[in-house]
Amino acid sequence: MRGSVPSLAADKTFTLYIFMFWSCLTMKRPYFLVMLAIAASFVLSIGVVSAQDRPDLLIWADATRTPALTPIAEAFSEEFGVTVEVQEIGMGDIRTNLPVAGPAGEGPDIIIAAHDWIGELVLNGSVIPIDLGDKAELFSPSALALFTYNGELYGMPYAAENVAFFRNTDLVPDAPATWDEVAAITDELISSGASEYGYIIQSADAYHFFGLQTAFGGYLFGTDDAGNYDVNDVGIDSEGSIAALAWLESLADAGQMPDSVDYDVMHTLFESGDAAMMISGPWALPRIRASGVPYAISDIPAGPGGPGRPFVGGQGFMISAYSENVLLAEAFLVDYMATLESMQVLYDADPRPPAFLPLLETLDDPDLAAFQSAGANALPQPSVPGMTSVWGAWANGITFVIQGELTAEEAFTDAAAQVREIMATGGVVVVEVAGDPPPADGPTNVSIPGSLNMAMGCAGDWVPDCAEAQLLYNANGDVWMNTFTLPAGSYEYKVALNNTWDENYGGRADRDGANVTLELAEETTVTFVYDNKTNWVADSVNSVIATVPGSYQAAIGCAGDWAPDCLRSWLQDADGDGIYTFSTTAIPAGDYEAKVAINMTWDVNYGADGARDGANLTFNVPADGTEVIFSFDSTTNVLTISAGA
Repeated sequence: MRGSVPSLAADKTFTLYIFMFWSCLTMKRPYFLVMLAIAASFVLSIGVVSAQDRPDLLIWADATRTPALTPIAEAFSEEFGVTVEVQEIGMGDIRTNLPVAGPAGEGPDIIIAAHDWIGELVLNGSVIPIDLGDKAELFSPSALALFTYNGELYGMPYAAENVAFFRNTDLVPDAPATWDEVAAITDELISSGASEYGYIIQSADAYHFFGLQTAFGGYLFGTDDAGNYDVNDVGIDSEGSIAALAWLESLADAGQMPDSVDYDVMHTLFESGDAAMMISGPWALPRIRASGVPYAISDIPAGPGGPGRPFVGGQGFMISAYSENVLLAEAFLVDYMATLESMQVLYDADPRPPAFLPLLETLDDPDLAAFQSAGANALPQPSVPGMTSVWGAWANGITFVIQGELTAEEAFTDAAAQVREIMATGGVVVVEVAGDPPPADGPTNVSIPGSLNMAMGCAGDWVPDCAEAQLLYNANGDVWMNTFTLPAGSYEYKVALNNTWDENYGGRADRDGANVTLELAEETTVTFVYDNKTNWVADSVNSVIATVPGSYQAAIGCAGDWAPDCLRSWLQDADGDGIYTFSTTAIPAGDYEAKVAINMTWDVNYGADGARDGANLTFNVPADGTEVIFSFDSTTNVLTISAGA
């Protein structure tokens, strides 16, 4: 038998390994850890050659941060002789694609992520804890808390956002230290005629109210021994929470608080000088600066329960559980990204309040420093299932008090009872529609997987078999549909059949097509409808759910004629051009009438010439089997009917 001949690769491996080992012994700590990680990843990869020449580290980042991370990755590659690639992925797609691409070996090692993804990504096993070591001291404690789940840190934060207290410095030169001072200033400004209002808040806004609530000793959810939110400990009706709302009630009872204020009204009042104080976030700065109003930002005032503590949200880096180079990924983050130079590059590209304290100390923007100060003791914004309805119940309680319909105690007692019920039932509010047995020649289940699933009550997002995201078959319309109440936010979704990804449809009725985007400026009740005959999916926000009720509907399978809720006559706009069409060959020969109805009721309907509540359109079908095409222009509300043309 011949003796084995050592390969050239093996010889190089041995030589490089000895070199790295010797280098590690003579380098400072950061380089030591990086080189040790490189050595480990190299040894582990001996004999494994990627068919696609995969880089040693792959980073997924969005369009804003990819340009900033790319030169950092290139410098790391050049310095340590490894390949690091930054791939641009849509922010929503990062979360969606990681659980799919990771197991297939095509996913990243590192991702840019929002803090409220953690629960979902941990539950589906897509990310792993990270050890920052001594570097943890360089980050804001509240930002670290954002990326902590079940007592373990799952991300390295780089930015954090929270609200703070704004005041018009012409009207309020000095920052009020307590809410008692805010009340006194409000009374003085109004009584003197200096301004119409003192302190104002959005009417239905629990998020901005939370800092006041905590200052009085109130809370939303308690925490368990690991520091996680305990949804069974609801504090909306606690003594401190009710006291905070009673403080607001006193302003409303005195006529010092407008009873209907949204975000725009609040800002208009503040920017015009008609209101002197409010709470808002860094997203408000461009508008306030452009208005020219003199302003300053300070901490949330304190109350009987101590300093006001707002919610905080953030962005950071996470390591994929599917990475084959975990040590190298962690070394890149801890010893290369967690530096003033790298964090400065990120800040320049995306100037959010930094979570990295050494960078914060170098900034000369007093506004960002003020937000950081206000958020030093902030609490992580909850991302537990059911928050959809919690925000609504909580905010409604505030509204009822401002508008004088309930006392503070009545409002928050009712709100807390609703929240406890929400938590007990998984947190989803569903408006039921008819659920009939599906036809034998179609799917047995249709669901709406997407980034909205947790808001529906699912354990995670993008879950095709989630029971709470199911559409129900409607035999009268021969469609699948359901209605959900969703919180404000930016979402994506698609349709999945039979509770798997095997057959799914996105925008334009394309199989495996692009996700459908859904932008909600406020809590909204959304109806989703799927037609298995055309594979078109629509929602009541992005699309007009228009039908053609008329004297022909019974002939096409509706329960009766003139039925606006029968979706067998559903007008669809798969190409997104605003022209909605429906065609059928099932109408027998004869004369008929029809018009357009919006959202399956008669509340909004259009007749001849696009007139609202206008006359019916008449049409003739010359022979059985003739194709009749209904076409509705959503820009003019004009319905056109052609038969056999």
